Amino acid sequence: MNIIEEANRLMEIDNVDEAMELLNKQLPKASDEELYWYAEFYLNWGFLNEAENLLLQLLETYPDESEVKLYLTDIYIEQEMDEKAIDLLNSIPEEDESYLQALVALADLYQAQGLFEVAEQKLLQAKEINPSEPVIDIALGELYYFFGDFKRAITFYEKTLNNPVQNIPIYERLAESYANVGEYELALTYYEKTDNKNPDMLFKYGVTAYQADRKDIAIHAWEELLDEDPYYHTAYMQLAKAYEDEELLKEAYETTLNGLKQDEFNKELYFLAGSLAHKCNLDEESEKHIREAVNLDTDYKEAVLFLIELLKEKNKSDEIIELINMVKEYGGDDPLYDWELARAYVEIESYNDALNHYKEAYNSLQHDSDFLREYGYFLVEEGRTREAVNVLTNYLKDEPQDDEVLEYVNRLKEL
Repeated sequence: MNIIEEANRLMEIDNVDEAMELLNKQLPKASDEELYWYAEFYLNWGFLNEAENLLLQLLETYPDESEVKLYLTDIYIEQEMDEKAIDLLNSIPEEDESYLQALVALADLYQAQGLFEVAEQKLLQAKEINPSEPVIDIALGELYYFFGDFKRAITFYEKTLNNPVQNIPIYERLAESYANVGEYELALTYYEKTDNKNPDMLFKYGVTAYQADRKDIAIHAWEELLDEDPYYHTAYMQLAKAYEDEELLKEAYETTLNGLKQDEFNKELYFLAGSLAHKCNLDEESEKHIREAVNLDTDYKEAVLFLIELLKEKNKSDEIIELINMVKEYGGDDPLYDWELARAYVEIESYNDALNHYKEAYNSLQHDSDFLREYGYFLVEEGRTREAVNVLTNYLKDEPQDDEVLEYVNRLKEL
């Protein structure tokens, strides 16, 4: 058994010190070829400093040896010494048989530094030298993929389908690329070819199926995902929406409840739970969930307005006033809040308060025809005819075909 084999055997049984001591004894009398083998051994077992020392020693003796440079480059990349790696790779001349490999490695380094155009230039140069090399095609595909040029990524990924490159999930890359350019049906065909069933992949598969209007596939993918990983919070929202689209309201609502067990501070999930509970005629549960959403974010406008509508259904004007004042107190600011306050004050016959909030809302809603019509009629009820005429005249500028209001305004002017 030679020295390297014995050292490997010792490493495999975790006798690291004994293996290193064995090599250290051999180094002073080792030939250049043996030094190269020892450097490979160190690299394989992660002893980068030891490997670097031997390779630098060899590089002094063989300054043009590209294989030594490539090994050193790997070490420098691992140590995040990119500039040293780039200098070494750039020193490999065009006529060297390793030049193509150097170009690909340079492109990878430049890509990592965000120098997209330089990386692209190196790979296109490599492509000119060897147009049929799959490694170059996959490198170009990866470059365009990670910089969001999915159409070009697809072109190069497809070239490698018959010559797959190890450790690059071509089917997944093609699936995601086609999804990103809106070709969802094509994306699905590639998702179906992959054996990868990790949670992220299942989630993306479901999203693509949903966008392709294949809710059945999306539901199956997300159900499988949550069976495998119940802590994958984002999937609960997506699965519930898919159930809702399929009018499976009970399943949708139960999914939101399961999601809230895992993610109790998700305001969007509380809102969806409230919306679904309302559709299931579970009014108490609906209000409870929506209030949780508002408690998490007092200016969650969609939830606030939904809760107002729930309270209107129960004729709880006092609670609407309390809710909106609380939201405004915590910094919530929207003209719709003042409009709803005005309506609520009208319901409890607090007309001065209603007038104040109508005026406040008017500052922002003076081009909202629904608001203007309602405000105008309110002003008439309050005996403010001149103001009502002005408001309803503004309304008619946007709704000139409303003959009923036009006749009403004309009658007001005659009073």
